[in-house]
Parts: sequence; structure tokens; C-alpha cells
Amino acid sequence: MNNFLLLPIIIPFFFGMILMFGQKNISYQRVTSLVGLLISIVCAFLLLLNVYENGPQVVTFGDWPVPFGITMVADSISSLLVLTTLTLAFFIVWYGFKSIGKEREQFFYYPGVMFIITGVNGAFTTGDIFNLFVFFEVLLMSSYLLIVLGGEKAQLRESIKYILVNVLSSAFFVITVAFLYSVVGTLNMADISIKIAELNQPGILTVIAVLFLLVFGMKAAIFPLYFWLPSAYAAPPIPVLALFGALLTKVGVYAIMRTYTLFFTHDLAYTHELLLILSVITILAGCIGALAHFDVKQIIIYNIVIAVGVILFGVAQMNEVALEGAMFYLIHDMIIKAALFMLIGIVIYVTGTTNLRKMGGLMKTYPALGWFYIIAAFGLAGVPPLSGFVGKLLIVQGGFEAGNLWSSVFILASSIAVLLSVIRIFIYAFWGEQGTISPNVNPSTYKGLFIPTMLLVFISVAYGVGTEWITPFMDHAAKMLIDPSIYTDAVMKGGE
Repeated sequence: MNNFLLLPIIIPFFFGMILMFGQKNISYQRVTSLVGLLISIVCAFLLLLNVYENGPQVVTFGDWPVPFGITMVADSISSLLVLTTLTLAFFIVWYGFKSIGKEREQFFYYPGVMFIITGVNGAFTTGDIFNLFVFFEVLLMSSYLLIVLGGEKAQLRESIKYILVNVLSSAFFVITVAFLYSVVGTLNMADISIKIAELNQPGILTVIAVLFLLVFGMKAAIFPLYFWLPSAYAAPPIPVLALFGALLTKVGVYAIMRTYTLFFTHDLAYTHELLLILSVITILAGCIGALAHFDVKQIIIYNIVIAVGVILFGVAQMNEVALEGAMFYLIHDMIIKAALFMLIGIVIYVTGTTNLRKMGGLMKTYPALGWFYIIAAFGLAGVPPLSGFVGKLLIVQGGFEAGNLWSSVFILASSIAVLLSVIRIFIYAFWGEQGTISPNVNPSTYKGLFIPTMLLVFISVAYGVGTEWITPFMDHAAKMLIDPSIYTDAVMKGGE
């Protein structure tokens, strides 16, 4: 059964390879991509059930004993994230059939998506800190292709910034891993956890923890390292934006969550207090950006920054309630951001503009689009019983339990800013007098965009309403985060 661990990585990679051939055959590209993602989703679901019933699954390559071999680990956290990633990729690829454009489809768009999924899933399941860097590079190289695909002026301009930031971040990552290795003498994350607990060098380890926060914080887009994100994410077409917005920053968030619960737990008063402060400032910066802009893309992009801050605030509390809330909110945000980007993509297609001031009256002509948008907007803001409610409630409860009263109240208050930012889109785009309407709206294209978006909104609603069925998996994940020994024991024994 351990083989299921590798399949959500191997299958997208295999399909990415075969999609390199037959670039001009769009039907082949589309069908093959969806088949590969469907097979991967089934394998990821079986992996999640296996982990829930039998505990973390471990595979160590070669005949090397742990911690010397390359280890892959699937626990509740990584298997939930892998399943969510593949499900979102399926709907985004489907949505892209009517949105990405045939020129891009014929120029390695689908292999790029498959390879980016390979990197994301690999990052979620690796048990080796250096291979986390390797999988980061896999997803980044694929993202470099997707961000420039089409060669528009804005894409090329923003891609230079995006590549430079990530090249610097990757160099910094390698240097920080070298510092950590020089102190603990191992790269296996379970072994690092054990060695750090045995070492009496809290000063240097605290410095390394802060360096990792900077490395992963640049990828997760925390304050003040989010400067590159709004303009870079706004440049590519909507399916690529949805893929980036739902997945890429979450890999950085996962890396902080994993390292700050598994092994950087020796100096909570400094490292996690710093994480708490940065998360609150990140939320504030995101709220300001979301409320200041009249560009629909920018409003939702700044909401990515807000969500990153909320999740990391939960991680900073270091209690089981807040960590469970962080997991709930992380999965929620991946789903709802993909749905919202797809929804605003339809709005942009219908109106021919991203400027809210030029929109209006869409409720008269596209009422279903308006209703689904308002459901997704309420879900993002955490209106009960939709998907954002439970996660944020648990995070705030964990904050109260940790004694962080005022910052927890601020987290609650930020929901109002989130709601205002997304309701503003609804008021400007769907109410009032009729605004601009694109003359090129094709009913078939609109339907092809709306159906996958509608289904993804239904999934987000089910995630909120069906909390009772999801909670056991989240409980399992929170226990894994709060008790590193479950992870370390599984790896050290499972790899023997």
C-alpha cells in the first residue's frame, strides 16, 4: 500500500512526459491531461484513507537505511494537500479548455501543468529538507514556462521580476540548508527533529529558524516579502492565475507549518512570536491592498496575502485547536481561491475588462454567475456554514487559549475587510446600470467556463456544510502537527 504514496507524484510526471508529444493535437492534450489527473485523484484518495487507517506511510529509496536514503512520507497533512491539489488541477484544466487559448494549448501548456503538480505534490510528501528544495525547483521551473506562455508584454515584464525573486530565494534556501546541515549533520526531517532535541545550541538554531522563515516566507508571500506577488500573478491568463493562486503560495505555507511544528520548537517565545507578528502585519497589508484596488484580479490576489497571514497565525499559536483550524483554513483557501479566480475570469470574459468602475448590471443578464459568485464570496469571508467559517473559528479559539486576545480579535475583524473587498466586486459588477459587455461573448464558451466553476463552488459549499465528516481527518492532521514524535517514529521505524 506504500506504493500509493509515490503515485500522485509519478503519474502526473509520466503524463507530463507523454504530453510533450503531439503538441498540435489539442484533443489528445486535453483528454490525456484529464485522464492523468483523474487517475491521480483516485490514488490520492486511497492514500488518504490508508494514512487515516494505518498512520503515516514511508518509502525510502534504495537499500539505504534511514536517515541516509531519500525518504518520502505521507501523513494526514500531506495526503490532504495532495488530494486537494489534484482535484483543483482537474477543474482548472477543464476550465482552461475555453479560456487558455489554442496557441498556448499547442505550446506545452498541459505538460507545464503536469510538471507543476509533480513539484507541488513532491514538496508536500518529501521527508528530506534538501529534496524539498529540489521539488520547489521543479514547480518553479514549470511556473516559469506558464507565466510567460503567450509572450504578452505584461507577462514578459513580470516574469523577469518573478524569476529573479525566486532565483534569489532558491540560492538563500540552499545556503540555509547548508547552515542547518553543518549544525545537525543530517537532511532527513525526522532525524533533524530528533537531533535538534538532543543538541544544546539554541542560539544558532534560532538563527537558522528565522532564515528558513525568510526563505519560505518569500515563497508564501508574507510581509514584507509579498511585494512581487500582486503584479506577477496578475500577468498570466486566468487558468494559470488560478493554479498559482490556489497552490504555489500554499507550498511555502506548508513548509513553514512543517518546519515550525516538527523541529523549530526549541525557542517558541522568539520564533513563533515573530511568526505571529509577521502574520498579523501580513493580514493588515493584504486588507489594505484588497480594499484599495478596483481591479478584480488584484482584489482576489491581495486576499491570497490575507489568507496566508490567517493560516500562519494559527501555526504560531502552537496548540492543537489552532493547528486544526490552520489545516481547515488551508484546504478551504486552496479551494475557494481557485473558484473565485475562475469566477472573476468569467466576469472578465463577459465584460472585456478587469476594471470594476466599467462594470455593472450583470445580475440582469447572468444571474446564475452572480449567485455563485456571492456564495463563493461569503465562503471566503467565513460566513457560516460555508467553508471559511470553521477554520477561522478554530484559529481564533486557539489564539484565545494561547493568551493572544487582541491579535485574535484582529483576525475576526479582518473577516469584515475580506467581506467588504469581495462584496465590492459584487456591487460594482452585478448591480446598478449595465456596464461594458464584450461583443465577443460566445454562449458555448460561457457554458464551458461556468460548468467547472459551478462544480468547484459546490465542492467548497460541501466542504463547509460537511465539516462533521471532514473533522476526523483534520483532527488526525492536528495531532500529527502538535506531536512530532508520531512523524519521527513512523519515519525512523518505517524506513528500516
